Amino acid sequence: MTPLLDAAEQLGREELAVLQLARLRATLRHAYDHVPFYRQAFDKAGLRPEDCRSLADLARFPFTAKADLRDNYPFGMFAVERSGVRRIHASSGTTGRPTVVGYTEKDLDTWADLVARAIRAAGGRPGHTVHVAYGYGLFTGGLGAHYGAERLGCTVVPASGGMTARQVRLIQDFEPEIIMVTPSYMLTLLDEFERQGVDPRTTSLRVGIFGAEPWTEEMRREIEERFAIDAVDIYGLSEVMGPGVSFECVETKDGLHISEDHFYPEVVDPFTGEVLPDGEEGELVFTSLTKEAMPVVRYRTRDLTRLLPGTARTFRRMEKVTGRTDDMIILRGVNLFPTQIEEIVLRTPGVAPHFQLRLTREGRMDALTVRAEARALAGPEVREDAARAIAAAVKDGIGVSVTVEIVDPETLERSVGKIKRIVDLRD
Repeated sequence: MTPLLDAAEQLGREELAVLQLARLRATLRHAYDHVPFYRQAFDKAGLRPEDCRSLADLARFPFTAKADLRDNYPFGMFAVERSGVRRIHASSGTTGRPTVVGYTEKDLDTWADLVARAIRAAGGRPGHTVHVAYGYGLFTGGLGAHYGAERLGCTVVPASGGMTARQVRLIQDFEPEIIMVTPSYMLTLLDEFERQGVDPRTTSLRVGIFGAEPWTEEMRREIEERFAIDAVDIYGLSEVMGPGVSFECVETKDGLHISEDHFYPEVVDPFTGEVLPDGEEGELVFTSLTKEAMPVVRYRTRDLTRLLPGTARTFRRMEKVTGRTDDMIILRGVNLFPTQIEEIVLRTPGVAPHFQLRLTREGRMDALTVRAEARALAGPEVREDAARAIAAAVKDGIGVSVTVEIVDPETLERSVGKIKRIVDLRD
C-alpha cells in the first residue's frame, strides 16, 4: 500500500529548515560556479555563495526575472553541459523570446516524484486512470502530469488539449477517476457533455486537478456542483519546474502546500522587493533547492499570494493565486484583476464562465470591454439582462464603468486549453 505521506512530508519544521539550508547553500554554489549570469549578479551585489549562512540571508541575494531568462536565450541559464540535458521545455514566446528550461535525468525524476506527490494528495492512488487534457509539447503541463501519474502507478490517457467532443467520448469509454486540465477547459468539457445530452455527474470522474491559470472559489463550486467531483488546485511554472511546485490536499482544499524540500518560497512587496512576513499578500518568489540543469535563485513569479502555515502537511501553504502583477489592469486609476471579473461572470445567469477583457483607448481615456460567452440556449433577452447585470456589478463592486458584450458560445479563442484573458488593443 502506498503511504499517504512520503518521508519529506513528515519532517518537522526544524528538520526541514536544516535540509533547506544545506540544499540552498549547494544551489547557490552550483549556480555561481556554472552560470555566468549568476556569477556576475552575485559579484555585482558583493556576495559569495558562502555568505548565505541562514535561510534569512537569502534575502540579500539578487532577484531573477523572466527578462533575465530571455536575455540569456536559449541556453545561457543552464548549469550543466548540453550533453547532460535530457529534456528541454519552453514558453510560447508570444510576447518575445520564449523562456527555455532544461532538465537532467535527476531533474526529471524529481519532477515526476513531486507531481506524483500532488496527485496522491488530491486523492489519486496506484491503479487509478488519469485523463491528461493539458497540452503536450514544449508546454510543461502535459508531460509533467503524464510522468507524475505514471510514477504514482496510475494508468495515463494522454488526451492533450482540443477535440472536445472526442475527449467527452474518451472519458465515457475509458472511465478515468481523475482528470488533469486547465479549469477553463474543464468548463468547456462540461458544456460539451451537456450539449451531447450526457449528465456530467454520471461519469466515472471523482477528482479534477486544475492548474496553469488562476481560478476562483466560485469556479471551484461551479465545477464541483456540475460534475460531482472534488476540484483541487495544482501550481507550477516552467521556470521553476512545471506543475507540482505546490498542490492542494483534497481533505482540506485550503491552499496549496509547497514542496519546501525542493523549493524555498518568499513573498515580497512587488514594488520595493522587501520580504514580507507570512500572512501578508505580495509577489511570490522561488529559489530552487535541488535543480541541476537550471537552478533559479529568487525567481520573481509575478503571482500574487501569501504564505500560510501548513494544515494537511507540514509544508507551508500558499493561498490560491488571486492574480498576477503583470495581469493587473489600472483603469482610470482603479486596480482590477481578471479574477474579480470572473467572480461576477460566474454568478450571472445565462453566461458561461468564459470571458475576455479587451483594453482600448478612447481619446485620452482607457476603456475596458468585457466579452463573455453566453450559455447554450440563452436567448436575446437573457443575454441583454446578463450584460446589464455584469456592467452594474463591475461598477458597484470594483468602481469602474465597462462595456459588456455577450457573445455566442465557443467564440473566444482558446490556446492550450485556456482563454487569453487580456487583449490589449491600445496603441
